[in-house]
Amino acid sequence: MSDPLRSKLRIFLYASLALAIGLGLGSAFHWAKGGEAATLPAAAQRVQEAAVPAAATTEQQVASPSAVAGLAEVSRAFVAIAETVTPAVVSVSTLGNPSQQVPEGFEDLFGPFQQHPDVEYDVPLGRGSGFIVSEDGYILTNNHVVANAHRIQVELPDNRQYEAELIGRDPTTDVAVLKIEADDLPVVKIGDSETTAVGEFVMAIGNPGIAATSALPFTVTAGIVSATGRNLGIIQRAADGSEYAIEDLIQTDAVINPGNSGGPLVNYRGEVIGINTAIASLTGFYQGYGFAIPISLARDVMADLIEYGRVRRAALRVSVLPVSAADMRAYSLPDRKGAVVQDFPDDSPAEAAGIRPGDVIIAINDLPVDRVGQLQRTIASFEPGERVRVTVVRYAERMEFDVRLAEARIDQPEIRTAAVEARPGNTLLGIQVREADRRTLVEWGGFPDHMALEGVLVTRVAPYGPASNAGIRQRFLIQRVNGQPVGNVDEFDEALEDVRPGDVVSFDGVYPIDGDVLHRIINVEVPLR
Repeated sequence: MSDPLRSKLRIFLYASLALAIGLGLGSAFHWAKGGEAATLPAAAQRVQEAAVPAAATTEQQVASPSAVAGLAEVSRAFVAIAETVTPAVVSVSTLGNPSQQVPEGFEDLFGPFQQHPDVEYDVPLGRGSGFIVSEDGYILTNNHVVANAHRIQVELPDNRQYEAELIGRDPTTDVAVLKIEADDLPVVKIGDSETTAVGEFVMAIGNPGIAATSALPFTVTAGIVSATGRNLGIIQRAADGSEYAIEDLIQTDAVINPGNSGGPLVNYRGEVIGINTAIASLTGFYQGYGFAIPISLARDVMADLIEYGRVRRAALRVSVLPVSAADMRAYSLPDRKGAVVQDFPDDSPAEAAGIRPGDVIIAINDLPVDRVGQLQRTIASFEPGERVRVTVVRYAERMEFDVRLAEARIDQPEIRTAAVEARPGNTLLGIQVREADRRTLVEWGGFPDHMALEGVLVTRVAPYGPASNAGIRQRFLIQRVNGQPVGNVDEFDEALEDVRPGDVVSFDGVYPIDGDVLHRIINVEVPLR
């Protein structure tokens, strides 16, 4: 795919130039204050005069056919990328205890979130995105998408739905790995985020397109890489201030909306270079600042989670800060690149090797260290126990130290399972019922007095519960459960006695309506928890 896309990119650049010339460079300049027209530089005037016939007027200037054809080729290139990648972008829905919170800092990216501390069953927490990275069903997404979930559901673009297993998650990088059991899965192509350059064309893909609704299942947006190596502090806050949080994000102006979290950031070759994870905004809405986790980091985290079920991260065990302007002068540095050593925890291999506070780390194994996030990512690319050569500047003197890397002491997050304890069916489904004597039916239920009705009356439906989601409301008179007549609460409980998580229960009954009754059959899926 890369060669045709490169050709189309060249065509796009040529076409853009041709279009600018064909339009007399009108889009490159703006009106000066007071309504005076801005003066074109002499070189631009010569280009304009050569490109536009003397008799042509502004109204007659149109894009040349070759320019339009070139732009059409670029458009087809974007379409080809979208068609290749989107089949592997999945929707991730989570259910859990609604009294638990989405990690701090990610609320706007994960859609509506409501508190119901007394609820005894799992309710929808929100929706995010993910993408399939292997044919045997491994999926990458964000930690904050699945944090606190007891149950995770994945839906593919072809409408296939699966219960997903949480293989592992890492709050210090905001990466999580899921697994589904399925065949014939489309997969994305993983790229190399280390070679990503500012100005590259990129596309951000999300499923759902926006978290609050399923009416917009996909969005594909385009932009460029605005910057690399960004540190917002958002991942460290979500990881309870962990010193091992790695935040070295790719910034893009491709639109990232709530619900896009966990979706791929794709380069012009159709390769995933990042996981969309955050926005910077004063309003909670997109304002042109989107951020993605570099895929090279996410790939290493995924490998650990799959192999070990946890992250095994190498560590120098040093406390560092970015180089300030004052640091640059104090330590006689040529520029503001590097990481200034501040302190050491106990048993620091860096301190044991001879590194001291005030040393400025500028390279690891000759790989340049320009910033703190880059140092963290570079060290994380090694295995605990490996030896690395650390280059520092100590008051203008360049020095090297051989350090045997330790293993980072990272608190491992809890991985919840879908195990379910047996309990009464009506509690599991989120409804309460009572005996339906005639007085209750007429005075509370609103049923007509002349009808002889039997069953159990629904008196409470818990919000967002399975019964509520299926459409059961108060005053529903349940007369049969899975075809079995129920005339009282004991018979109702008995009918639900053998129901197990994952089963579907059929409720047959009536609602009161205008002096009559409305018959309904409502099927409810019993949650896995």
